[in-house]
Amino acid sequence: MRHYKSFVALGDSFTEGLNDPGPDGHYRGWADRVAERLAADDSSFRYANLAVRGKLLDQIVAEQVPLAVEMAPDLVSFCAGGNDLLRPGSDPDVMAKKLARAVRDLRAGGADVLLFTGVDPRDTPLMRRLRGRFAIFYLHVRSIADLYGCRLVDQWSMQGLRDWRAWSPDRLHMNEDGHRLVAARVLDVLGVPFEDWRKDWPERSLDPRARRREDAQWMREHLVPWVSRRLRGVSSGDGRTPKRPDLDPWA
Repeated sequence: MRHYKSFVALGDSFTEGLNDPGPDGHYRGWADRVAERLAADDSSFRYANLAVRGKLLDQIVAEQVPLAVEMAPDLVSFCAGGNDLLRPGSDPDVMAKKLARAVRDLRAGGADVLLFTGVDPRDTPLMRRLRGRFAIFYLHVRSIADLYGCRLVDQWSMQGLRDWRAWSPDRLHMNEDGHRLVAARVLDVLGVPFEDWRKDWPERSLDPRARRREDAQWMREHLVPWVSRRLRGVSSGDGRTPKRPDLDPWA
């Protein structure tokens, strides 16, 4: 196990921490939870989180990767592409080439790099039809991790994340329980003792009629506004800055 003295997290809403509320008005999320655990072993541990919700892969590569290279941390997490894959015409092969170049730059500085597959989207109505596109991209991510010697966090295999109780009402962002499970998986990949990431949810039965009402409510309150923003070219991250833009000691 490598002893990490600094960590920079790159990405979009997943790494920013939506929807895991923190005590200071910012979202917490799996990355903050990982930083907190790493800091417990080293009082001088430093952490930056450059992730901003709604960012596309090109934006993360152009805006966040150069900053991470300049900071020269021991550990970098890089999770991107989910927002791209939801857009019409996205090409997972082209995306993978851009990801590979960014990973090469990060690894050239000596940092350990964490890459992520996403959660299997087969249970999500919006993304089920795009499952093949997601699967192709995440196969590329696995290959890039092998090629450049990165650590891989495989969320596709995390059965605990397939339960809606790990997700917030928008069905696109994890809640506190989901982020806690991801943090546990990340720390397991890093070889850091922590709680178990495997989760067996208690059985529950749901009336099909109630599920249909939930689906209709989700479409009305979350899907329609999301599509509307995309049609208008508006992102939830427009005008937002990273919550931890500098590589500072963990408080």
